[in-house]
Amino acid sequence: MTKLIAEPADRWPEPLRMLWNALDTIALTRITLDLFMLLTRIKRHLFGKSLRLGMLSFVLVSLSCFTAEAQSKPNVVFILADDLGWSDTTLYGTTSFYKTPNIERLAGRGMTFTHAYSASPLCSPTRASVLTGLSPARHGITSPICHLPKATLTATYNSTGPANQKCTIPNSASRLNTDYYTLAEMFRDNGYATGHFGKWHLGPEPYSPLEHGFDVDLPHHSGPGPAGSYVAPWKFKDFDHDPDIPNEHIEDRMAKEAVAFMESNSDKPFFLNYWMFSVHAPFDAKQSLIDTYREQVDSNNPQRCPTYAAMIESMDDAVGTILNTLDRLGIADHTIVVFASDNGGNMYSQVDSTSATSNFPLRGGKATMYEGGVRGPAIVVDPGHVQAGTRSAEVIQSCDFYPTLLERLAIAPQPNQSFDGISLIPALRGEALDRLAIFTYFPHSPNIPDWLPPSVSVHAGEWKLIRIFHGGDDGQHAYRLFNLEDDLGENVDLASIQPERVRELDQMIDEFLDNTDAIAPLPNPKFDPGKYRPEMIGNAHLKATGNTDKKAKRKARNQQSLKPQEPIAGWLPGGTCQLAMKDGSLDITSGGGDPYISYKLPSAVTDNKLVLKFRMSSNARGAGHVFWQERGLSPAFNRERCTQFDVAHDGTPHEYNVEWAVDNAVLAVRIDPATGPGRISLTNIRLTTGDGQEVYRWKL
Repeated sequence: MTKLIAEPADRWPEPLRMLWNALDTIALTRITLDLFMLLTRIKRHLFGKSLRLGMLSFVLVSLSCFTAEAQSKPNVVFILADDLGWSDTTLYGTTSFYKTPNIERLAGRGMTFTHAYSASPLCSPTRASVLTGLSPARHGITSPICHLPKATLTATYNSTGPANQKCTIPNSASRLNTDYYTLAEMFRDNGYATGHFGKWHLGPEPYSPLEHGFDVDLPHHSGPGPAGSYVAPWKFKDFDHDPDIPNEHIEDRMAKEAVAFMESNSDKPFFLNYWMFSVHAPFDAKQSLIDTYREQVDSNNPQRCPTYAAMIESMDDAVGTILNTLDRLGIADHTIVVFASDNGGNMYSQVDSTSATSNFPLRGGKATMYEGGVRGPAIVVDPGHVQAGTRSAEVIQSCDFYPTLLERLAIAPQPNQSFDGISLIPALRGEALDRLAIFTYFPHSPNIPDWLPPSVSVHAGEWKLIRIFHGGDDGQHAYRLFNLEDDLGENVDLASIQPERVRELDQMIDEFLDNTDAIAPLPNPKFDPGKYRPEMIGNAHLKATGNTDKKAKRKARNQQSLKPQEPIAGWLPGGTCQLAMKDGSLDITSGGGDPYISYKLPSAVTDNKLVLKFRMSSNARGAGHVFWQERGLSPAFNRERCTQFDVAHDGTPHEYNVEWAVDNAVLAVRIDPATGPGRISLTNIRLTTGDGQEVYRWKL
């Protein structure tokens, strides 16, 4: 009977399919009566008088096998958080600001993975990988564009690119092709009720959850985040808040709908796919929670956004609602629960005058190829099969969940179906996985802090190699090599001193790209070296967030926010910078991403060559930059008026002389001392002309 269960029901012989469908809809207390009626119907209408007693006995025995199989099928709950970073929960000892007791409670029931990676540093590619078990390099969705009008099912090459880019950027697919046999279709075809709740972002109809194997889809929304806001009123089509709860939170509502789904299917196996909206933009939350966290903000903590902390608490509350329901229905011991995130935490959006979160001690965040962009929390609960309260350091990835569930449920894959992921069953038993490496394919370069040009990476043991497509000389690739065991923050690039290891890992990347038929970036025939600015790689400003809806803007204006920082000695802090005066020095606490201080000069400086000199110590990371404002040009500070300088982040003071040439009078200067989190001290700051004449000295 196992073979029949492993195949889609529509391929079974008609009598057995009728038997199975009937069993799938009746309560166990009525099995005896329904068996009798069903067998009578089969005898009269399908086999007639030729149905012998032996055949009847065979069907009855077969039916009893099906009944036992149905009763033994565990429920499966898959909770996928959105943009939840590795340091955004209390699982790994990396936060003192956020509160996630229910995620801790979930971890106490199963296994927590310390090295869990998303298939991509962005959402839609990872979601497609969860449902197919395939890498974004293979399924073609490499960018989160699935809400846009144009529907494309495959990735395609771009023949050219902008003159300042060394390589082309492929066109991402914008819909999840219905030709893929998804995780939901597998469950549905094996007798499970299937429900999707929350974010989708893999395409509207005819590519919605309803076309990919789900019986239920709420709120049936194809956008990248909740429609309008988290707190009602929302802007979903044909889905409104409870009129008795005027300020209903969308995550509360999604959890409530998920509870109703579990209650209505408690007598049969179900697959609950709860893909949370939290904690993706737009950034709003319950005002009472924002107020509570505002009182707890520590300006020295890189995680200091009260709105984001409130969003995390609502997300955690929803996890608690699911766990409480499993307990109340008495099915917790018969339910597999998977918890994961689709990518790293958002460190490029500015919320409450700071970055949304910090992934420290990891480098980078969402949409970057560094660890902060792809490493996240992951938990698997499977009572009786996974030891409760355990941890695993095995490296896992989003595309592993599909083959894992197949093996756990003893269901064979479809003919010719293959996966880029592997089964995690050995790891869930406490054993090592038989895998050499995992790969992350991201052929895009969004303009955010710590960005890289189009890249692909390989994790193999403690080593991580990032290949920057055609980022070297003469169309060759460029590389960044890190030993994550010694350098979790990816501060020390070892590529230049370990060429053999680079070649070994790069060969693995070649094999991966070839195996997945990846549509990879090509050398850009329009590349102009004169327009190339390598010093700007990784440098970008935080992106201001907001809502264009007038009502939402009025609501935001009425809400309290963090008080803007005041200038200190004339220097105005901005971005992820907290500024104080300490022992005659400017003391900067960087939250990572884009910390900076700026100063408006008392009078315009007209020399055509200037040097900003200062003494600085730092334990942060990343290159430093000096920006300047020129008369008649806007915006005040721009990439075209910037120069980079190398920083020794060793905690000891060093002298820096940053020189630049100008065409117009200089009105203001700005110092971006680092791109990573840490403490920085600045003193003895002065501005001179190119020949050493002092123009201005700051009194600290």
